[in-house]
Formats: sequence, C-alpha cells, structure tokens
Amino acid sequence: MKNNRAIKYVIGAWNELKKVSWPSRGMVVYHTIIVLIVAVVAIASTSAIDFGLSALVQKIIENRS
Repeated sequence: MKNNRAIKYVIGAWNELKKVSWPSRGMVVYHTIIVLIVAVVAIASTSAIDFGLSALVQKIIENRS
C-alpha cells in the first residue's frame, strides 16, 4: 500500500515536471551573471560601510583617550 502511494507520487511529480516551461540556456546564463553582479555590488557596499564605520568608531575611541 505504501509503495503504491510512493509510485503514484513519483509519477505525478514527473508528469508535472513535463509541464514546466524551462528557461533557455541563454536566459540561465544571463540571470546568473545578473545575480553575480548584484552579489558583488552588495558585498562591496557592505564592506565599504563596515570599513567606514570601523574607522569612525576608531577615531571616536582615539579622541576620548
């Protein structure tokens, strides 16, 4: 009984995957490049803000001493 449900599930999932509209190779490459660019920009901006705030805190600490 359990095997029958598992087989029906796999067959149903396979049938649904046949209906999926898969993107072309070019679209996958394009979107991958966009994601990488956005990630690099996010990392760079976060690093710049972190560096700036660290320098600011360091200056404040130096002035209090």
